[in-house]
Amino acid sequence: MTTTDTSWQPLLWPEAATEGAFGDWPHGTRRDLAGGAWIDYVPAWLRDADALFTRLQRSVAWRADERQMYDAVVAVPRLTAWYATVAKVGDALVSDCRDELVTHYRCLDDPFVSAGMCLYRDGRDSVAWHGDRVGRGRHADTMVAVLSLGSARTFLLRPTGGGTALRLTVGHGDLVVMGGSCQRTWEHAVPKTRHHVGPRISVQFRQRGVA
Repeated sequence: MTTTDTSWQPLLWPEAATEGAFGDWPHGTRRDLAGGAWIDYVPAWLRDADALFTRLQRSVAWRADERQMYDAVVAVPRLTAWYATVAKVGDALVSDCRDELVTHYRCLDDPFVSAGMCLYRDGRDSVAWHGDRVGRGRHADTMVAVLSLGSARTFLLRPTGGGTALRLTVGHGDLVVMGGSCQRTWEHAVPKTRHHVGPRISVQFRQRGVA
């Protein structure tokens, strides 16, 4: 599978809020990908990222999971948390983020519902190539919005099954939104790094049927 070689395009949303908790949405960029997929990147989307990072790091009941790998049980290389509804996170700013996303993507009929979280403690923590499509069916499109808090990390995106990867450095308060067929036809990952990096929290807002 080959990628569509297009440049990042400005997101033209003149109605976007430029004051308050959120940054200037028109500063974001969109890249159209092969197979009907697309990805938006909005740097410094969340203004009060410091306070939210501190609250989530301290208040979330982070879980250390394990998984079977061949004949051994190994630790999942990150801490996780999952909330069936955003309201259950218990943080007003996280709920405001969800509402802002629903408004700007005009998805009231299929809104962002759940919130998943990952805590990458240092450069040894990572997430392997995957797509978020559980419960949506093989042919159903969905959006996944990822808010990044804390240390900058590399975010990779490639066609499902392999191919040339797109590389994006996501930093404190940045927003990445994957849409169209992205979760079916592309995979994303956060690789390990040997560089010294501090902790990072990702907050993933998902629509119904996506776990």
